[in-house]
Amino acid sequence: MDNSIRYVGLDVHRDSISVAVLDSQGKVVKETVIETKAERVLGLIEELRGTLHVVLEEGTWSAWLYELLQGRVARVVVCDARKITRQGNKSDRLDARELADLLRCNRISAVFHRDTGLRTLRELARTYGVLTQEQTRTMNRIKALYRSWAIPCAGQSCYGPKQRKAWLDKLPYAAVRERAKIYYQQLKSVQELRHKVRLQLLAQVRKHPAYRNLVGIPQIGPVRAALLIAFMQVPERFRSKRQLWAYCGFALQTQSSADHCWVEGKRQRSKKAPLVRGLNNNHHPGLKWIFKSAATRLCTGKGPFAPFVLGLLEQGIRPEMVRLTVARKLAAIVLAVWKKGERFDAQRLTLQAA
Repeated sequence: MDNSIRYVGLDVHRDSISVAVLDSQGKVVKETVIETKAERVLGLIEELRGTLHVVLEEGTWSAWLYELLQGRVARVVVCDARKITRQGNKSDRLDARELADLLRCNRISAVFHRDTGLRTLRELARTYGVLTQEQTRTMNRIKALYRSWAIPCAGQSCYGPKQRKAWLDKLPYAAVRERAKIYYQQLKSVQELRHKVRLQLLAQVRKHPAYRNLVGIPQIGPVRAALLIAFMQVPERFRSKRQLWAYCGFALQTQSSADHCWVEGKRQRSKKAPLVRGLNNNHHPGLKWIFKSAATRLCTGKGPFAPFVLGLLEQGIRPEMVRLTVARKLAAIVLAVWKKGERFDAQRLTLQAA
């Protein structure tokens, strides 16, 4: 029996999966194309011999394939395709071979996939996020309709059911009013569905042991705590706060060149500061929204963060950078509270910037 390691690259598409199998020396052992069906994938795994290490790109099919292969092979790796630099020709066969070779050379940037027992909570969080976005879009459509007829509609009064008739009467034509009525019906249905999912989301998250500690953090209410648990899943995936900052889009991207120079025959590091090119683009948009919205509230209200915010402003830091610092600080507190299983203590909030 062949017990050597085999690296299996899967380039997955809707109808087909291109497969490339390499040995430990990088030699192609097998190349084939199979149908995107569970029985065909499992049949391929049974045909192969040796210790199998499988890699595929993050995408629509990644969660399904990960659960299908987990436990049937030695290792399943889902990689971030955005961190793969490709040159030359491109095809499904070449992509599968390249994935297998990158895994063999340990040059894969893995995406977190693990069974954390939060399937119900994660699905409810995704549904809640989609309904929230759809409610915002519908509200924007209503305001855009009024603005298209030069009707001022600042504020929230144009959405309320009590003032709805008065707002509809401002529209000049019956056809336009019928269009507005359809938008209002859509808004009502989306709001009802969102409220229903919100109740289910809160009922589900109360079972999680970290919920009580997270809701004690300023501006991390029940909904934000539920979304944090659903998106982060387990705090141990982040070794330190800096990994969480990068995942949330709060990490600074820097560029430098000519980092060393020679002085009197000795090498010294250049004193030239690296250039800051903004925040990282590869991040989780949901987590970034949670911490940014919470930081905006903390910067404008009273509470345990008020001295911290005031101290940053007194140092001459710009307001937008203060909000970023507060968001980073809040993310670090969430990670520490979750990892240690402790409650938030305002007395331990120092003036040190995050």
